[in-house]
Amino acid sequence: MSTKLDYYFQKRDKFPIENFFDGISEAYEILHKAKIYLKEHIAEPGVKENYAEIRGDAPELYGNYFIGEGTVIYNGVTVIGPVYIGKNCEIMPGAVIRPNTIIADGCSIGHGSELKHCVLFGGAKIASLAFAGDSVLGASARIGSGAITANRKFDQTNAVLKLGETRIDLGDSFFGCILGDSARLGANAVTQPGTHIGPYSWIFPLTNVRGFVPARKRVYHAHKTLMEENAVVELKP
Repeated sequence: MSTKLDYYFQKRDKFPIENFFDGISEAYEILHKAKIYLKEHIAEPGVKENYAEIRGDAPELYGNYFIGEGTVIYNGVTVIGPVYIGKNCEIMPGAVIRPNTIIADGCSIGHGSELKHCVLFGGAKIASLAFAGDSVLGASARIGSGAITANRKFDQTNAVLKLGETRIDLGDSFFGCILGDSARLGANAVTQPGTHIGPYSWIFPLTNVRGFVPARKRVYHAHKTLMEENAVVELKP
């Protein structure tokens, strides 16, 4: 059981911001560091750099941002800064990228998906119609279509991670998921606030998961499918 940076994210060489991880020992500290970095380097007056190729209508860009070379942005995209998007990314139609998000090189954001205060390592992908809130995705991690990283408890208290008998306060009432290198959330999976998923673990479609999931695990609910006879009913126009 671990919350350590090295446990979840070993491929930090794929991260485009030099010295970003200096002083970070816990994986959940990355989100706080993202706010600090963007405030210091992107949110200053006049930082509006967009080197992307635009396909279709121009995206709606608000606040301050940096968007790297080779990135392709399709129509209907909204970016609300401060935001950093690296090189050679693909932002599909209708995606929304909200403040305090850092997207490293080679990432893909699917149609209609929404990111809020996220950090994505190189090669991470989010498929269509998903929500990633206050979450960190490791190198080549995947979030499937319709998946949700729930990012706030009903009682609005700080997110807590249980490791055995230990309860770790994650320092914020908004906290989604830590998803390690090459880990996957299947389509329509849901993670509860504060979930930590180790590298190379797979959360299968339609699975609801919380707490700590070690590295290299498969997680799924036991399903029993029933099949019964059905009446012939002609549907109305």
